[in-house]
Amino acid sequence: MEDDYAHPYEDSIEKFTTYEDYLDSQITPQDRFYLEEDELARQLVEIGCRKGEVLTREDFAARREAAENAKKARLQNAPKVLASAQKNLTDFPVLRHLACREELVRSGKLSTIIFIRDKNHRGQEISGYIDYGHRLKTENFEPYFERKKRLLPKSSDLSFYNWDTQHSTSNESPNFQILPDHEQGLLFKNKRDRKVISVDPRSEPGDNSKRLEVPTTEYIQVVIFDHMTRKKS
Repeated sequence: MEDDYAHPYEDSIEKFTTYEDYLDSQITPQDRFYLEEDELARQLVEIGCRKGEVLTREDFAARREAAENAKKARLQNAPKVLASAQKNLTDFPVLRHLACREELVRSGKLSTIIFIRDKNHRGQEISGYIDYGHRLKTENFEPYFERKKRLLPKSSDLSFYNWDTQHSTSNESPNFQILPDHEQGLLFKNKRDRKVISVDPRSEPGDNSKRLEVPTTEYIQVVIFDHMTRKKS
């Protein structure tokens, strides 16, 4: 029902803050000349002494609320600007690959794990597995796509290892569960379709999953694991 009021009434109703403002818009200069009092003129408009439809106070309130709700719904459903939008990433293959996936990952159609190995600001070599979807929801990615910040693994990511200090951490994310395996190494289970992703380069990544090693001079090593999610039946 909200959509019934969205377009015909939004422009005319929402511009009136109060019902009195609405009534005032129905009063003509001739009314003011003869009646001299706006309050009397409003009352005459309200009781129907005017050609055409005049909304009652209740109808006005209902239509104004419906118009506001419809406007809010359209704003909520409007396409959101991607963090990677209109960024020149021609010479940055890692960021270019992430930009290509951003919309799919944000929508939940694709789950992506990023493995990054590089050095931190202290010059220590670090590596880790990043849940791209979780990071997109919890961080502003524009500084990364604008190259003001470098995307690096953190101790709060799926997996983190400092090769110099040998400090390591592992954490579940909203999208992935960690499955340590002595034979296959580190495994990740997608929480949506329960499929397992193997990050061992000597094995297949798993059902509906692909492994991509990104040739780059930006990092020591970057590998992207894409998983097309299938809802468990």
